[in-house]
Amino acid sequence: MKLDILVFGAHPDDAELGAGGTIAKEISLGKKVGIIDLTRGELGTRGSAEIRDKEAAASARVLGLSVRENMEFADGFFLNDQKHQLALIRKIRTYQPDIVLCNAIEDRHIDHARGSELVSNACFLSGLVKIDTMAEGDDQWQQAWRPKQVYHYIQWKNLDPDFVVDITGFMDKKMESIMAYSSQFYDPESKEPSTPISSKNFTDSVTYRARDMGRIIGVEYAEGFTAERFVGVKSLSDII
Repeated sequence: MKLDILVFGAHPDDAELGAGGTIAKEISLGKKVGIIDLTRGELGTRGSAEIRDKEAAASARVLGLSVRENMEFADGFFLNDQKHQLALIRKIRTYQPDIVLCNAIEDRHIDHARGSELVSNACFLSGLVKIDTMAEGDDQWQQAWRPKQVYHYIQWKNLDPDFVVDITGFMDKKMESIMAYSSQFYDPESKEPSTPISSKNFTDSVTYRARDMGRIIGVEYAEGFTAERFVGVKSLSDII
C-alpha cells in the first residue's frame, strides 16, 4: 500500500498530540495516511504497553488511518544506528510516502529528538540505491525511495514553526484521538501517579496552543511544523 503521508512517533500518542488535526484534515481530503510508532511506550509511568497498544488502535479508528504499526524499539533506549535505520528504511520503502511527519527536533523527552533524527536519517538513506533491503515476509529486494518532504511536528517545547496548518473543523477529532489514550491523560477518577501530561492543564494546553497558532494566522485552530529546508510556494496567493 502506497501512502501519501507517513507519520512517525517515538511513542503512541506523539503523532496525535503533535499532528492529529493535520492528519484528520488530510484524510478528509482523500489522502492515505499511516502512523508508525517506534516504541510501545513501555517505560511510561501510567498504563502499560498492552494498554497503550489498545489505545493506539482505538485512536487509529478515530482518525481513519490506512495503517498503524509499531516497531517495538526499546522505549528510552533505542538508538540512531544502522540496525534501527535499516528497520525504518524497510518501512519507508514499503509505504513509499511523499511526505513524512516525525517528532520535534528538540524536546523535553530524550526519545523525541532522537526519534526525530533517526527518522530523518532513515528517509535520506532510503533513497540510496546501493542500500539493499527486503520487506518482512517478502522475497524481493525493495526499490529505493526518498520522501519528497520531511516535517517535524511540535511537542512539549514551544518551538517556532516554519509553517502552520489550519486545522479549523478538526480540533474535536484531534482531541478525540488524544483522549483515546485514557491511561495517559487527565482523568479525575484515575488512581495512577501524576505525570507532566496527566494534568488538566496539559490537556487544556493542547487546545490553547492550537488556538494561539490559529490566532497568529487568522483562523480558529492550527498546528505548527518545522522544516529541514526552505518551504517553497508557487505564488504569494498560496499564503493565507
